[in-house]
Amino acid sequence: MAYGPPPPAPGPGPQPGYGQQAPWQQPPPPGPYAPPPVPGPVGGPAPRAPLGPPTPDEQNWALMAYLAQFLTSAVAPLLILLLKGRSPYVRRHARQALNIAIGALAVWIVGILLIQAADVLAFIPLAYTGVVMFFLVRASIAVNRGQDVTVPAFVAWPLLK
Repeated sequence: MAYGPPPPAPGPGPQPGYGQQAPWQQPPPPGPYAPPPVPGPVGGPAPRAPLGPPTPDEQNWALMAYLAQFLTSAVAPLLILLLKGRSPYVRRHARQALNIAIGALAVWIVGILLIQAADVLAFIPLAYTGVVMFFLVRASIAVNRGQDVTVPAFVAWPLLK
């Protein structure tokens, strides 16, 4: 006489304890076109899928997204995002560069309005511009080396994600 629950009835799919999944239940093998990972139950951001090292062409376009801001402000990162945004590496850096440019423009607009109230406040947009230039050069150097860099949120306002 056996004690305990009866054994489970055989059915489709793997039986508990056997350790093998049916072929249709196994996750797809990782490849260059694997779907992005789904965020965990905590609700935090999804981890980035490894994309491999960037190509020299991707590095150049990401570099131009940062360096061209010295001449054209937000126009260059926007054009690079629209024209070369198919690459995840270029898209990420063009969005970050565009966030930096939009933040700098907003600070200058508010700064000009504040200068009308008191001339002493003229140092705010000037100091912010110095900080922006520092991080633009720092990001440009990192991108030129093929490294991934994240500019702090107080410089690259997270407007475009």
